[in-house]
Amino acid sequence: MNSEIEMKLASLYETDYQLWLDRTLAQLRAQDFSNIDLENLIEEIESLGKSDKRAISSYLMRLCEHLLKLKYWKEERETCLRGWKVEIRNFRLQVKAILKDSPSLRNYLDENFVLAYQNGRNLFLDASSLKPDLIPEEPDFTLEQALDEDWLPWEPE
Repeated sequence: MNSEIEMKLASLYETDYQLWLDRTLAQLRAQDFSNIDLENLIEEIESLGKSDKRAISSYLMRLCEHLLKLKYWKEERETCLRGWKVEIRNFRLQVKAILKDSPSLRNYLDENFVLAYQNGRNLFLDASSLKPDLIPEEPDFTLEQALDEDWLPWEPE
């Protein structure tokens, strides 16, 4: 690709992302590989993987936060129970949807479960103002339990 075309495509990437994307898709479909803005295309593909990892980590963190709310925040349970359960279901569904598209991210979840739990624990502690020593620093439930639609860390009395 000559440098003038490269500059135009790179400039388009900076000034009108959607138009750059439409043109890049058209070039790929037409197999016009010589005119593709390869540098920015590679960057975009790399960012897609990072985006899914950030999203699934965020959903797992929020799932852990809400599981901890359900189990330990007794003073708010009666008032917030339904909302917490809805959020737990939502986060599980979001994780499941990402895993359906990218099953290999299950390994990423396994590797990052403890960190997601700890971050969720910190969010929970900020929200609840409970003493940190009352909440385990390491998960007292498994990743499988956290993702199991039928499991909750607390049963009604």
